[in-house]
Amino acid sequence: MKHQRIALFISGKGSNAHNIMQFFQNHPDISVSLVLSSVENPEMKAHCKTQQIAFESSSNLVFEDYLRICQAKQIDWIILAGFLKKVPADLVHLFPNRMINIHPALLPNFGGKGMYGAHVHKAVAESNMHFSGITIHLVNEEFDKGKVLAQFAVSLNSPDSPEYIETEVRKLEMKHFPSVIESVICSALIE
Repeated sequence: MKHQRIALFISGKGSNAHNIMQFFQNHPDISVSLVLSSVENPEMKAHCKTQQIAFESSSNLVFEDYLRICQAKQIDWIILAGFLKKVPADLVHLFPNRMINIHPALLPNFGGKGMYGAHVHKAVAESNMHFSGITIHLVNEEFDKGKVLAQFAVSLNSPDSPEYIETEVRKLEMKHFPSVIESVICSALIE
């Protein structure tokens, strides 16, 4: 079995990225080989340096940059871990069924353009939903429309604040995202 190299694409502080990096730190078959941030992130850059993981950041990256960086690092899988930019369709096509995203709600509800982070939790709170959660899905050309790989829910006591919902959803992200990534990659290797 060929060792699988993953790239983490981020736009925030990188809490999911830190969690994923730790999960795969001594994994025999999968390693984090690249963290690509759409914003400057000195803390993540320093952390990657200590972990000997390549780090790139820029708000001006275009498709050719993503492709060049991923090819140079021989990336097999791309994981969107809080990445807020739309991934170019050409890049999606070069990683068919090998690009995974996490969404902080139970899709198909509260998905689509502009639905990220606090916007999602505010919409959930305003809808008086009795539950929320996470959706881990493959990436395609449309926001939040790729094949669902896993969903995990948490009960809410309506009305709950967006901040409370975010805290509860974050717990699910930390608990489940790395193991779902591992399961999907290992299953793909067996097929």
